[in-house]
Order: sequence, then C-alpha cells, then structure tokens
Amino acid sequence: MSEVTETVLARAKNIKVIIFDVDGVMTDGGLTIGDDAQEYKTFHAHDGLGMKLLKKSGVQMAIITGRTSKVVTTRAETTGIAHFYQGVEDKLVAFNDLIKELNVKPEEAAFMGDDIVDVPPMLRCGLAISVPAAPSSVKERAHYVTTRQGGKGAVREVCELLMKAQGTYDAITAQYFK
Repeated sequence: MSEVTETVLARAKNIKVIIFDVDGVMTDGGLTIGDDAQEYKTFHAHDGLGMKLLKKSGVQMAIITGRTSKVVTTRAETTGIAHFYQGVEDKLVAFNDLIKELNVKPEEAAFMGDDIVDVPPMLRCGLAISVPAAPSSVKERAHYVTTRQGGKGAVREVCELLMKAQGTYDAITAQYFK
C-alpha cells in the first residue's frame, strides 16, 4: 500500500478524468456466471457514492474494460460515468481515443488498474493507481496503491483522494456533516 505523498497529491491535483478498469478494481475480481450464461458482479455501495461525489467535483470518469457485460453498462449509468469502453483488447488505444475525445492531456488523466493489461495506459497517464491484490509488476508501476481492496472501497478511496487534492472534498460533502 502506498502513502499519500506530496508527489501523489501534486499529480492528483491536475486530474480531469479518471479511468477505471472493472474486474479487480470496481469488483473483487471474481466472475460469477450463472446457468443462464449471465455474468454477475458485485459492486460496493461506498464506491458508488464516491463516484457520484467525484462527478459533482467536475472530474470526469470513464471505464475501460476487457470484458463485455450488461451489468457494467448499468453500473456506469447509475454512477454518472458517461464514457465506457467494453471488450477492449488494447487499453492504450482506448485510453488515447478517450483523452483525445475529452481534449485532455495524458498527464491530466488517472488510470486505475489491477493487471498487466492495464500497465500501458498506467505508464502514459499522469496518475497511475492500483490495488493491493495486483501483481507486483503492476504495483511497481503505480504512483499509488490503495489501502482498500478492489470491490471493497478502493474506488471510493481514490475518489476522495482526488477531491481532497483538488480542494473540493469539504464543499461537496458538507451537506452530510451538518
């Protein structure tokens, strides 16, 4: 697990879009496939609220995932994620397409991944984030490794980190602490 260093905070301050992988980041990485061939995923409620709060701060969000699932579309829609790419074989191509579409520089993007397929965009972005269960080869290339596990609040941790670094956390959460 990483410490929130001054370098991480400086990188986080400039982020305009965060891109999430799904399996292992937004979920615990388990894949449940029913007899009906439907895929089921479990998401954490804290992560969902974190994404909704982050959206209010003005930071855009996106998903780039190698799998294709209706439940990912639903999760994106319910948490305010407007940009999502599913069934992606080369995540760097999707990353480059997204930052071009959003007109942001690579250093203004964060990427949160948990496996080697996530490393190419992690090496290109301004803030590379991983989770504790990721292989060492991924964590070594991350600027920050969350204290929380994927699917267990790691996304919320990162949303709060970005808001605190950008000075928006207190104003956005004030309504809950009256």
